[in-house]
Amino acid sequence: MDSLTQLTLGAAVGLAAMGRRTAPWKAALWGAVAGTLPDLDVFIDHGDPIRNMVLHRAETHAPFWLTLFSLPFAAAVARLHGESDRWRRWWLALWLALVTHPLLDGMTVYGTQLGLPFTDHPYAAGSIFIIDPLYTVPLIVGVVWALGSANAGRGRAANLAALALSTAYLGFGVVAQMHVDGVARRSLAAQGITAERLLVTPTAFNTVLWRVVAIDGAHYHEGFRSLLDEKPAMHFDRFERGSALAAELRGDDGVQRIQAFSHGFWAMWERDGTLGIVDLRMGQEPDYSFRFAVAARQSAPVPLPAPKQVGSRPDLERGLAWLWRRALGEPIAPPR
Repeated sequence: MDSLTQLTLGAAVGLAAMGRRTAPWKAALWGAVAGTLPDLDVFIDHGDPIRNMVLHRAETHAPFWLTLFSLPFAAAVARLHGESDRWRRWWLALWLALVTHPLLDGMTVYGTQLGLPFTDHPYAAGSIFIIDPLYTVPLIVGVVWALGSANAGRGRAANLAALALSTAYLGFGVVAQMHVDGVARRSLAAQGITAERLLVTPTAFNTVLWRVVAIDGAHYHEGFRSLLDEKPAMHFDRFERGSALAAELRGDDGVQRIQAFSHGFWAMWERDGTLGIVDLRMGQEPDYSFRFAVAARQSAPVPLPAPKQVGSRPDLERGLAWLWRRALGEPIAPPR
């Protein structure tokens, strides 16, 4: 999730866990710090854009390592405020603020290596977009209320209510995802498409309009489903996956990393003598956040000295206008 959401979630969790045991500002401050710390790995340069992508949300997002770190971290905070007699409660609050960060990240589609050091599998439920105001705004309201309320008890209650509401919203996203998954599978079967892999994830900033990607051998199919759609079936557009290019570049380290990290939701591309790979999970046709150039076309593909990120961004004004109308159930084609 975005930095503001993680900071606010950490503050809300810190306030809830500390309760009356310390000043609200202390609980919120250190909860916010703990909620932000895991994302400091973005400042680590692993050598090239592909490695930076697949190695983000790794050790700093693993609950095992965060649990070990939480012990000295909590002891230091408790001692700093002269509250060493409450260090166990500080540990609980800061541990919760630390581990809820990667658990929330795991609900997005990016990929979070929650199992390190035992497995580097990138977990990605994909049931919430990386920025969703309906999740974040209640948390902000609850934290601000708790910090600004003259009645401490009411402030704590407002914060707890905000946490419960945001958590319920996460649950709604999971249920909606399951519903769209069922619609997508029935629609694909009716159209004679055998999906080897199926991705169902919300479009930007909401959980009403969902994007579906189905991998079918040498092709992938993209469709959209609003919870407000009246027609029972979905429409899918078909695109070439670039299987021949994948065979030519099967030994390339960057290609292998993206193929694994994307859980198989990738496509190869060639343009003006440049060959590359795209992660199909983040973005929509034809614009994706993570598109990488990895080789140049000569008599055979020649690997570039280092991969280059060449991700493209959509026309926001046009895209948001389509998003709003499509979310309301209007059957209009996506911008291409």
